[in-house]
Amino acid sequence: MSILDEFRLTDRVAIVTGASSGLGAAFARALSEAGAAVVLGARRADRLASVAEAIRAVGGQALSVPVDVADAASCTSLAEAAMAEYGRIDILVNNAGVGTAYPASRETPEQFRQVIDVNLNGSYWMAQACGRHMQPGSSIVNISSVLALTTAGLPQAAYSASKAGLIGLTRDLAAQWTGRKGIRVNAIAPGYFPTEMTDQYAPGYLDSMVSRMVVPRMGRLEECAATLIWLVSPAGGYVTGQTIVVDGGVSIT
Repeated sequence: MSILDEFRLTDRVAIVTGASSGLGAAFARALSEAGAAVVLGARRADRLASVAEAIRAVGGQALSVPVDVADAASCTSLAEAAMAEYGRIDILVNNAGVGTAYPASRETPEQFRQVIDVNLNGSYWMAQACGRHMQPGSSIVNISSVLALTTAGLPQAAYSASKAGLIGLTRDLAAQWTGRKGIRVNAIAPGYFPTEMTDQYAPGYLDSMVSRMVVPRMGRLEECAATLIWLVSPAGGYVTGQTIVVDGGVSIT
């Protein structure tokens, strides 16, 4: 067997949340290219359907299911749709996320809760919903952020707290599920990649972040997606409870 065979996902079924754009869409494409059938979840049904159609157009299997991950019942419905279509769930990528930049002295309880409900609670509801169906050899990857590990000159208390919480959630689920259920649970902490979120930054902000990076450029979506494929494939079979930082070195400066 070739070492490259360790990265193949033939006959696997993967759920990706937040799959309507950016990293989520890149994750979905990469999983499909590796051989998995993909079930795509997000709130924007039209954008989601376009991503799924693009995957099917090049021979992949894709199903789009609108979901609000802040609603536990909606997460259950997404998992059940995957089971109804494909009969199994092997991979979950908890990528759905929102961000805010409100000063801590002025952020409202509702604004803070919205971020926690999507980024942290939503990942837990999805893990619960999929974990009920997953068999030994399955894998969950939570998409955290470099902002769980460092600061970046913006007031992002809710976002940073939610992403740091994901790292703790990852460790605990790995401790609970890897030995008992055979489900590996890991996290990726991306740095700065071209997404709708980075498009919202003020002019000059990303340049200031690049100047902090050891690899002095923004990341390519494919670089983060390649890390995901390693983690969810047999190649990553001895890795669980870990957070893999893909940030060009910004967190070490």
